[in-house]
Amino acid sequence: MEMNRERFEELVGDALDEVPEELLSLMSNVVILVEDAPPPGEELLGLYEGHALTDRGWDYSGVLPDRILIYRNPILRICDTEEEVVEEVAITVVHEIAHHFGIDDDRLHELGWG
Repeated sequence: MEMNRERFEELVGDALDEVPEELLSLMSNVVILVEDAPPPGEELLGLYEGHALTDRGWDYSGVLPDRILIYRNPILRICDTEEEVVEEVAITVVHEIAHHFGIDDDRLHELGWG
């Protein structure tokens, strides 16, 4: 699937618009970024880097924002149509936001967000 970065970033924004405001308002000290590819040797669609809200204690302060990374090229490689890209971006965004809230991969798979 071919898609320029600008269109892909729009789809990430659209996916974020679908996340309930009640959840977005609870997110703290996190940025969401689009990158073309994951680190070498990694086969990821997205990645959460940081300290989940459930792991933050009284001493959590003065740290750089957590990062949610959405990887454009791997998502485009597994999709054949723009509709598939829209769906995969939405799933990946929700998956990584869930990590920000302390939900691990096993639980996400149980919930159907693998």
